[in-house]
Formats: sequence, structure tokens, C-alpha cells
Amino acid sequence: MKTDNIIRDKSFAFAIRVVNLYKYLCEEKKEFVLSKQLLRSGTSVGANVEEAIGGQSDKDFVSKLSIAYKGARETIYWLKLLYASSFLSKEQAESMLNDGEEICKILGKIQITVKPRNS
Repeated sequence: MKTDNIIRDKSFAFAIRVVNLYKYLCEEKKEFVLSKQLLRSGTSVGANVEEAIGGQSDKDFVSKLSIAYKGARETIYWLKLLYASSFLSKEQAESMLNDGEEICKILGKIQITVKPRNS
């Protein structure tokens, strides 16, 4: 993959937003359990994207991207739960959810593009 990598950049930026949201939830809302789950899943997306980029084969690449996709889906779940339990405003939730959904779409398209080469 090239140095300019949209999914790498977006997943890293998303991780930064997740870290900042985690700090906000702990400091302002005194929420420590759900926010920790959010932190783990939200930062794992970019970590798995990085692992995928260093993959040894197309199969390894797709496998790591699949894990990143699952992490993004899990993060969306925690964001929805934090919103439903009134820890996030509608605006906060929508902004983060939009980023998470965009990452899922990109990861899904990459997997679809690479998988035929494995056949």
C-alpha cells in the first residue's frame, strides 16, 4: 500500500477522537466502564489496519482488515449505548457514529476488492 493511505489516516484520526472522548467521559461524566470498552475497541481499529498493511499475504491482509471491521462495529455499539444511556449528546454520538460507519464502509470495500485475488 502507498504512503497516502485513507483507511490508515481515518482509523488513526478516529482513534484520537476515541481517546479524547474517553478522557471526556471519565473526567466530565465520571463514566469508567462503558468508556473503557469504547477505548479498547475504538483504538484497536487502527492497530489492526496497521497490522494488515504489514500483512505477509493477501489472506493475512484480509484477515486483519476483518478484525479491524469487527472492532469498528463493536465501537459503534458502544457509542450507541453511551448515547442511549445519556452519556453522549445527540451531536457527539452522531459525529462519532458517522466516522465509525465511514470506516466500516471503507474496510468492507477494501475486503471485497482484495478477496477475489485469494480465490
